[in-house]
Amino acid sequence: MFAAFAHAINPTEPLEALTVGEIDPPETPADWVTVNVRAASINHHDVWALRGQALRADQVPMILGTDAAGVTLDGQEVIVYAVVGDPAAGFGDETTDPNRTMLSEKYPGTLAEYVRVPVRNLVPKPANLTWEEASCLPTAYLTAYRMLTTRGQVQAGETVLVQGAAGGVATACIVLARAMGARVWVTSREEEKREWALGIGADQAFESGARLPDKVDAVMETVGAATWEHSIKSLRAGGRIVISGATSGAMPPAQLNRVFFLQLSVIGSTMGTLGEFTDLIAFLERTGARPVIDRVLPLAQARDALAAMATGDVKGKIVLIP
Repeated sequence: MFAAFAHAINPTEPLEALTVGEIDPPETPADWVTVNVRAASINHHDVWALRGQALRADQVPMILGTDAAGVTLDGQEVIVYAVVGDPAAGFGDETTDPNRTMLSEKYPGTLAEYVRVPVRNLVPKPANLTWEEASCLPTAYLTAYRMLTTRGQVQAGETVLVQGAAGGVATACIVLARAMGARVWVTSREEEKREWALGIGADQAFESGARLPDKVDAVMETVGAATWEHSIKSLRAGGRIVISGATSGAMPPAQLNRVFFLQLSVIGSTMGTLGEFTDLIAFLERTGARPVIDRVLPLAQARDALAAMATGDVKGKIVLIP
């Protein structure tokens, strides 16, 4: 099978651990379902796997990728839910199952001609979503949806600050928050990305760390150390910050005095449940909101795609076609 896979881990030169070519995939449980992949999108998780942050050396070779849309052997058009977990172990929320895993961690991922998953991980693909759009949803857009809804409780009319305008989850937060009726502000170090964010629905865009014209109700934070202080200082009293990543580092000053004095809520968020995934798909159908795609490449060019991800040369999602 043709695939993009980690043949090793390399903390400093992650692309040196990548092979794009033929592989015999490891076995998966016999009752799982085969999906012929029509489109797959990449995430920072794939670079972290190559670096050894999401994979151990004894887990390679491992096919990368968490996101895909495709066709089952009996002809069903589906989107693949990326979390393999037991809802019962997480009291109905598989994201809190201590033994949960994502595709490409314990089981082969989606950057391949086909992927095998539990039948419960298959969600029908609506006809009005393209294969490329559908493949963008399982990680970045589901993460953003849970951040904004279940965890962040964002309401129409509120002001949401999104740190780091062009990343996958940040872009999803802009698109989804706008569709929810929120006012969306974004930050970026690059003027080009600030202008781009305005073009996909942000109401205002600011330089990273800039003083904002007003306090915000909620902050969607995926950057971490580089933006944390600005995020905390941007919140109104009683506001909340939802964090699902820390791409610039995970140990910023805590700002605890501001947190308790202003009664701020600091809320962690990870991926989303299967129920939230179906809700997200229904939301996109209802509102007409769609994922923002940076580029579409053949799977054979996975190295180029992951190089762009590693350097931050991306606005929205990169999709690979087997």
